[in-house]
Amino acid sequence: MTTPIVLPWPLQSLLEAVARAVLQPGDRPHIDFSRPIGEAALVSPDSVSWRVFKNPLSLFIGGVTAVIMELAEPRVRTGVWEHTSFRLNPIRRLHSTGLAAMVTIYGSRTTAEAMIARVRRIHDRVAGVTSSGEAYCANDPDLLNWVHGTAAYGFVQAYHTYVRQLSASERDRCYAEGVPAARLFGATGAPESEAELETLFQATAGRLDRSTIVLEFLEIMRSAPILPQPLRPAQHLLVSAAVDLVPGWMQALLGLTGHGLHSWEAETVRQAGALADRLVMETNPAVQACRRMRLPADYLYVHRSAVGARP
Repeated sequence: MTTPIVLPWPLQSLLEAVARAVLQPGDRPHIDFSRPIGEAALVSPDSVSWRVFKNPLSLFIGGVTAVIMELAEPRVRTGVWEHTSFRLNPIRRLHSTGLAAMVTIYGSRTTAEAMIARVRRIHDRVAGVTSSGEAYCANDPDLLNWVHGTAAYGFVQAYHTYVRQLSASERDRCYAEGVPAARLFGATGAPESEAELETLFQATAGRLDRSTIVLEFLEIMRSAPILPQPLRPAQHLLVSAAVDLVPGWMQALLGLTGHGLHSWEAETVRQAGALADRLVMETNPAVQACRRMRLPADYLYVHRSAVGARP
């Protein structure tokens, strides 16, 4: 059994404010994950995904890992770098991406489906040609399969490595749980297991290449004021933790070997990840979604879960 944590008021209030600023910035329409009462999400509350995605630290790390891997594919890289605001306004882009992940997992089905439909309409306008002359379109199922596969890998591996080990069957469950939403996005061949993910890696490896854009992305993630000032030193550590999760062969391909963590730093991240997994915050979409489903706020924190099992 895990034991939930509610910190003393001043610290709890500070963390709630940080979470609110990250997930519900003032320049975006507010999303209330606690409404409408009783409406199910695309993923069930008893899923592995609901427990994995509740952890803000592993979500940050896994999200950076996912983008590193996405940018290794030249068509995806060109689409992201030329058609999004990442270079000019990385924080706003991170807000959008993080919020989309939360809505997909915890939002009501109505909210999630509407959000996914908007994303697909935006992707319809994203098309072009890479520097090598290869055409691309953001709604290409092959590219979406790569994006969703690497995203699932990043989030699952970050939780497994820095929070709590997941068994092989639990990792497979987490991949499979994301497939219905992936199909709504247009990823018709998103991997449903680690074995299918490995097949995707092998099939795509020959298309990947090194680019200075990956290094530029990492520098943005290290230097942009994403975390509040007192936590800013940890930002560099979390980015290095994300690099460590990229498969070794891909690190070598991208020129990232040696950009990861020292052993003592990895242990520090693991301790922080385990602590974050016990911290119940009302601003966390996972907590709000539990209330929407008439479940206790600490449902994902105190119930015995298979995510604690070791392979």
